[in-house]
Amino acid sequence: MASAASSTAPSVARDKVHGVAPLRAGRGTSFALRRLHSLSGIVPVGAFLFEHILVSNATAISGPDAYARQVSFLANLPLVPLLEFFGIWLPIAFHALYGFYIWYRGDGNAVEYPWTGNWMYTAQRWTGGIAFAYILWHTWTMRFTGVDLHAYPNASFGKVQAEVFQTPLFLFYVVGLIAASWHFAYGIWLFSAKWGIVSGDKAQRRFLALCGAFFFVLSGAGLASLASFRSRPHQLYEPGTTAMQSAQATKNQAANDHAAKNQPVKNMEGR
Repeated sequence: MASAASSTAPSVARDKVHGVAPLRAGRGTSFALRRLHSLSGIVPVGAFLFEHILVSNATAISGPDAYARQVSFLANLPLVPLLEFFGIWLPIAFHALYGFYIWYRGDGNAVEYPWTGNWMYTAQRWTGGIAFAYILWHTWTMRFTGVDLHAYPNASFGKVQAEVFQTPLFLFYVVGLIAASWHFAYGIWLFSAKWGIVSGDKAQRRFLALCGAFFFVLSGAGLASLASFRSRPHQLYEPGTTAMQSAQATKNQAANDHAAKNQPVKNMEGR
């Protein structure tokens, strides 16, 4: 009887294991896809989030002009459509869809087995789903509806501001930003642990604390950007409207006045 009990115990224990399975060689396409999924979360998806939150969006803190210059810079990079498709949209689609597949096949149960690692596993899945919905919405509204920001970068601040001024969308932006920041920050820790970059319990605990600090930096910068959009005077952004035409006319008049002011000086020099 003792022998029979001992022989069944390992199988029961194995059935109780929950969380993300470690990456092991020799698993065919599944191993390769999991490796690629893990890598794509850092490069290029993670790199894009880093740039988008800590660089591009952070320029909004300096005001509409600084934000427009950053949008114009990105819009005028060479081969922008190819960079966006192969460097952003395709990797995000793969990482998200295969992540949903991993979620579907996963065994996490944070209620029945309330271990820290299991909670982390569950949080990583849910934040990934929320972040994906947030990215889809943000991409659709900013890039494919309304004014084309690549053609009118000066309208970029006002277009984002028009959404952020709406309280339900503002709250959606806050939740999506925090979810994306957590997913990326904890994803760095998962990547380092799975790929053997950080090994040992003590080193992994320290690195987890560092990733936690990075999460607060990332989400803090994003929230500061959102606050900047909310705190600035409303910027009208639709091209062809009277407001935008008036603004352009004002800029042209200012340029003409500046030229007229300098004209007598040049005439005096000519004499």
